[in-house]
Amino acid sequence: MRVTLTHRHEDGAHLAALLCHFGPGWRMISSAPLGGGIGPRHWVLNAQVVPHYSRMDPAAHLTEISPPGPGVGMLTAAHVPAYTHATDHDTTALATVGLRIPTWAAAPAGTVDPELQPGTINIIATLPVPLTDAALVNTVITITEAKTQALLESGYPGTGTASDAICVAAPTHGSPESFGGPRSRWGSRLARATHNAIHQGIRKWEMS
Repeated sequence: MRVTLTHRHEDGAHLAALLCHFGPGWRMISSAPLGGGIGPRHWVLNAQVVPHYSRMDPAAHLTEISPPGPGVGMLTAAHVPAYTHATDHDTTALATVGLRIPTWAAAPAGTVDPELQPGTINIIATLPVPLTDAALVNTVITITEAKTQALLESGYPGTGTASDAICVAAPTHGSPESFGGPRSRWGSRLARATHNAIHQGIRKWEMS
């Protein structure tokens, strides 16, 4: 993976985007509006938008600013140049973190979410081994649990924000691993990398 920061002018602001280049030979699972689901992808874009962002077509917007070819695109109002990076035994986690309004996943019915900023906590994770579909899904659960653990340890009353996005990338070559849970070999490593990256991001956000 090769990581670059790009910039563009939009809505009267100078905005950054984090572009992770993978190339062919990678499979990803993502909740992002562009390229979400499971399938072969060549890049991941985490693009910053203005705090008052109001477009209702995020996939179309991301297509306008993304490189060609199959990829994953997500949006955030967090300060993208402050992204964090952590590793654990060849797994990596990159995160952009903003915690203006943390949210409980199981909030009472009818709760109005005041969070208008998209993708406040975005995570891009990689590992060096292929995974089955089930294991890929399991890594999403594991990474989300590690994120929530970091938030609670830091004193934030919530499981995340209402528009968090995630992408996990794994190579396609080799015999796929069947497990991605927090006690599995690779799931535990992804969890530690994510936990570290989120803690770093929280500290940066608190100092901003």
